[in-house]
Amino acid sequence: MPRRTSLFCYVVGLMYLALGMWCAISPEKTSAVVGFELIGGAGMSEFLTVYGGLEIGMGMIFLLPFFGERFLEYTLLVCVLIHANLVFFRTLSFVFYSDIGSGTYKLAMGEWVIFLLGIILYRTTLKSSASKRNS
Repeated sequence: MPRRTSLFCYVVGLMYLALGMWCAISPEKTSAVVGFELIGGAGMSEFLTVYGGLEIGMGMIFLLPFFGERFLEYTLLVCVLIHANLVFFRTLSFVFYSDIGSGTYKLAMGEWVIFLLGIILYRTTLKSSASKRNS
């Protein structure tokens, strides 16, 4: 199970690294996909920092199991916590706002998939850790 769980973390990590790099390299294109308008240097700076820098940072966290299985449980917990908030706030946005583009719905589906798989894998990892400690 750790190998499959690590693979999940690697895929999510690489996805966030790629998305963060795409946001940093091509902010006009990526912001247009989600309907984000970049206004002046402040808008560009915010997008570069949050969508580029933060997503690359998240990707790096999700790749921690590459450096040892000891990081796996922590990484899964971080993944679940981040995606729980993304799912919660994305759902609120669908309730409060209209005229949401298909790109945003695709992101929401991905967030839900990562969140649900993360929960399943985290619970499985906790059970596995508990059984190892009890052995």
